[in-house]
Amino acid sequence: MTGSVSAREAVALSAVQSALASPPVVRAAKALSLFGEHSGGWFALGLVGAVVDRDHRREWTIAAGSVVAAHAASIAVKRVVRRKRPDHPDVQVLAGTPSKLSFPSSHATSTTTAAILYGALTRQPLTPLLVPPMVLSRLVLGVHYPSDVIAGSLLGALVARGVRHYTARRPEPEER
Repeated sequence: MTGSVSAREAVALSAVQSALASPPVVRAAKALSLFGEHSGGWFALGLVGAVVDRDHRREWTIAAGSVVAAHAASIAVKRVVRRKRPDHPDVQVLAGTPSKLSFPSSHATSTTTAAILYGALTRQPLTPLLVPPMVLSRLVLGVHYPSDVIAGSLLGALVARGVRHYTARRPEPEER
């Protein structure tokens, strides 16, 4: 990324923080951050789905594993791109991160994959309910540029689409 692109994104990030970063919103953003760290919360929810919805256990297990795979994909992209996290005087960093790399947002990636796959399993429109709060939380906390969360969501959608395509073509295992 060029410096001017990062500077423009820092201005946008600062505007999001100015508009939204009240103490209750920051607390909620930190809770979402903890839940989404390393895709752990989404993975756990998928495992709960596998236990509760026995008729679709295989699908829930695949979806839960796919959330972790989406997280891994985002880490691989981060290591190739190597974009540093926001570092601008107008941006407050309000949370710690396990890495100094920001592109794409792993939280946005795993959340989008979970929303799409779990939404299909529950027949609920989870994407508009789950993705916007998570991506906004990353901006409120000052740990990602807007393009980081957009790219993360796109990567998460791509992973979910690939999983749905693969599982739709794969026959069910034989009952024993």
